Amino acid sequence: MSEMSFEQMLNESFKTIHTGEVVEGTVFSVKPDEIILNIGCKADGILTRSEYTNESNLDLTTVVKVGDTMEAKVLKVNDGEGQVILTYKRLAAEKGNKRIEDAFNNQEVLKAKVTQVLDGGICVVVDEVRIFIPASLVSDTYEKDLNKYLGQEIEFVVTEYNPRRRRYIGNRRMLLTAERDKLQKELFDRIAVGDVIEGTVKNVTDFGAFIDLGGADGLLHISEMSWGRVENPKKVFKPGDTVKAYIKDIQGNKIALSCKFEDENPWKDAENRFAVGTVVTGKVARMTDFGAFVEISKGVDALLHVSQISKEHIEKPSAVLKVGDEVTAKIVDFSLEDKKISLSIKALEPDAPAEEAATDEDADVVSVDIEKAIAEGDAE
Repeated sequence: MSEMSFEQMLNESFKTIHTGEVVEGTVFSVKPDEIILNIGCKADGILTRSEYTNESNLDLTTVVKVGDTMEAKVLKVNDGEGQVILTYKRLAAEKGNKRIEDAFNNQEVLKAKVTQVLDGGICVVVDEVRIFIPASLVSDTYEKDLNKYLGQEIEFVVTEYNPRRRRYIGNRRMLLTAERDKLQKELFDRIAVGDVIEGTVKNVTDFGAFIDLGGADGLLHISEMSWGRVENPKKVFKPGDTVKAYIKDIQGNKIALSCKFEDENPWKDAENRFAVGTVVTGKVARMTDFGAFVEISKGVDALLHVSQISKEHIEKPSAVLKVGDEVTAKIVDFSLEDKKISLSIKALEPDAPAEEAATDEDADVVSVDIEKAIAEGDAE
């Protein structure tokens, strides 16, 4: 029996591999777009970027280094140049399929980074398996722009698993809804009417602001935003603002809020501060054809009727006044129950000389229903 040559013994030392076989190799060279592995064969194992990952711009030198060991699957035993072509991503996808199948069967919560935003939803990749999350299942609220999720890690569950059609559907909304229901129950278990609570402005409309209380939204109506008059809620609050309010009412899962704290009530002790005959100074807050409303204290407006602006005849308040003007007047009527105050500048003017007074006896007498005028002003 003849002895084997060194070359024959060397060849015998190399293992034989087959297409589809999973092999383990050691990295002895890595470039941005190619990894070369020693897989214990005569030929080197070549792993290109496209067979390592679906990320077309990934620099392979940032993910592996010389000396690393890794598994790969044989695509071709000989590429025509004596090299073995390997794939890592297909092997990972096969393992990933099993991972996704188990997660689907167990309703396991997965976490992955959003890699792509499409017209109809977003995509994440788990172990080289691409999972699509439709726009309707991304959030528990309507999302106009999904681009904010790009590159963000999110949690979801797999609700559809079909490897034959390579259809994998994720659902994030389910988790958010469950978490919201849990927080809502915890919130309603601990709150009661009268409680002071802090929240974040979620949305502002023409009629009020919705405040996120951590489990449910509370409505802060425009009429409850301030003791003073609020013309436009959007000028007072914006999304993201922190708001301190108290719970005015709870009806089912609806919460009504108010920022009108009683200790800040501007009508507190008003009968003493604004007694009839008191002279006050304030600024014109708004105008009507029949008079001007003057803010004489924060949250307290008083009506200066057109007939009380001057002893001279004035057609409209706008002829002599404008919003922002500072005026000094006497309080001629006060109603705490109706929260209404009437002013008069005319009452501060000196009496006319006797001759003029005699002439004025023939002048028209104007009778003013103050309460009706105030009601009309509020209606406007």
